[in-house]
Amino acid sequence: MKVLHLSTYHRAGGAAIAANRLNQALNRAGLSSQMLVAETSIDEPSVVSLARTGWQKRWATARFALDRLTFVPFERSRAVRFAFSPALIGTDISDHPLVRQADILHLHWTTFGFLSTRSLGKLLALKKPVVWTMHDMWSFTGGCHHSGTCERYQQQCGHCPFLRNPAPDDLSHGDWLRKQQAYENARLTPVGCSQWLANRARQSSLFGNLAVKAIPNPLDTQLFSPLEKTAARQELNVSTNKRLILFAAAKVSALGKGFSYFQQALHCLHQQLARPEEVELLIFGAGDESLLQDLPFRYHFLGSLSNLRQIMAAYSAADLFVIPSLEENLPNTIMESMACGTPVVGFEVGGIPEMVHHQQNGYLVQYRSVDDLANGMQWILDQPETAYQQLAANARQHVVTNYDETVVARRYIELYKSVVTQS
Repeated sequence: MKVLHLSTYHRAGGAAIAANRLNQALNRAGLSSQMLVAETSIDEPSVVSLARTGWQKRWATARFALDRLTFVPFERSRAVRFAFSPALIGTDISDHPLVRQADILHLHWTTFGFLSTRSLGKLLALKKPVVWTMHDMWSFTGGCHHSGTCERYQQQCGHCPFLRNPAPDDLSHGDWLRKQQAYENARLTPVGCSQWLANRARQSSLFGNLAVKAIPNPLDTQLFSPLEKTAARQELNVSTNKRLILFAAAKVSALGKGFSYFQQALHCLHQQLARPEEVELLIFGAGDESLLQDLPFRYHFLGSLSNLRQIMAAYSAADLFVIPSLEENLPNTIMESMACGTPVVGFEVGGIPEMVHHQQNGYLVQYRSVDDLANGMQWILDQPETAYQQLAANARQHVVTNYDETVVARRYIELYKSVVTQS
């Protein structure tokens, strides 16, 4: 059985990383699995790029730019520019040799100029079994990646809050109609990375009649495992005798990552602690360090990390990991932190409650509550050593039991077998 994963990227962003990890896990499980992407930044086994020549790479960049430009006239503001994808720009890969050879097509995150809704339709028209791992809501909305409180995806979209001129027949409704046409008579099985996302897909008008599954993203828990805390701190050249709070994001300033809530909560925490000088911050991710100047604690900014050893050292060095995201599916960062034995503090949103069990492997925070975010950080910092070690052990065990790559690969292989045998 040959499986072909389709993803815009294979290393840029959480969805791409998760897709690549699944591709690797399936190969290690003995399945013939490959990944076809718009463009690669590095050669990797079982990953094939559409863009091989200089001209093809320039065209991939141009498609990305054109995809974004198609939305600019409609966007409510620049703040939502990357929150909505019309998917009018893409490339037709229905005749690609890997597509033709595949027994199963496995879709992931495919927007930003890789696959348009029209090119998706051509793939689905091949009548091959298609599994679609949903890393956000885009596949069953009229274009938004996360709908927030809007539930119009349960009908036919329209009146979209992301658009400058919402109307019954606006861009979101047109995109919904294009998807409806593309999905018609397809052999399609949607899969949510979290139960939360799968449930939203089941409520949607586009996927409501399909058998939506829920299978989490995988993690190599032999690779991501705890390092001795003092040694990890020495590797990173950070304080070895302080309590360290970790914040990490692909882009620190990204609106949905909630850095402003983290900043406010730190000021509250600083006032609550008897000895605030004993606490320091560890921060990694892309972004301008000037964002950190107003933080009330001394911080260590590691910048953007790509070296896995450094990433594991950062998780292992911290006493807790804080994720104040305002919208999430099943964050890789939580999985990675917990696999390294570091408890997590995060808002009760999206799939996070499926990962963070309140006061068992972390602290689940009331949504958008700055005060409770501060309380969560303090609660973990105040735990006696024995209780803290139990939190850390619980965190790792939850990942090993539910998200280890062998567990997830087995579940996908079972799904592949079932969809291949369906008429």
